[in-house]
Amino acid sequence: MNFTALVLPESFHLAGWLGLAFLAWRWMRSGDWRRLLEPVRLNLFLGATVAVLALWQIRTGVKPGLAFHLYGIAALTLMFGFWRASFAGVLVLLANAAFGRSSWTSLGVDALLMAALPAAVSWAVFRLLDRRLPNHFFIYVLGNGFFGAALSVATIGLVTTAVMALAGAYSIDYLLAYYTPYATLLISWAEAFSTGMAITVMAVYRPAWLETFDDARYIQNK
Repeated sequence: MNFTALVLPESFHLAGWLGLAFLAWRWMRSGDWRRLLEPVRLNLFLGATVAVLALWQIRTGVKPGLAFHLYGIAALTLMFGFWRASFAGVLVLLANAAFGRSSWTSLGVDALLMAALPAAVSWAVFRLLDRRLPNHFFIYVLGNGFFGAALSVATIGLVTTAVMALAGAYSIDYLLAYYTPYATLLISWAEAFSTGMAITVMAVYRPAWLETFDDARYIQNK
């Protein structure tokens, strides 16, 4: 169980809920939700969200708030962009809370750490590579699918370590010994491999599922 509510003070939860409210406001203003009015895109979005929900059920942890599992947010970001990917992550957290797999109190903090943060990192990597490097299939797959996914999960591990240490939930020595190396190295490698494989398959067989991928740019005339 990832009951962050058991170890963080109320001030952190309040900040998390305020951050989630701001995220929801920005998501509504982005206009990105209009894409979900198309039945095909809505079905794909819901199917991908359910797949990530199932992925999050395979997890373990050393202490409350310190869980290890694959995230799948980088793949969602490449499929739908930042706003819908982060929204899908929040939907997963809502489902987990409804099923008793996480706490309603910590929903705001969890949404920022495990949905918005990895989506932002993945989106930033995509934008950077899109601007700075040539449009090539292997650059897209390796740079975004592998490196972007690994960096997004490593960032979750590092930021979670900082939050837990600042909150006084666990000592920094304990975190660096029993959580951070596994959250930033082991899980990030697994995330990179699984996301990279999924993105490769979609780019080859279902390129329309990846809104950030254009086969005319990345494959044709290469």
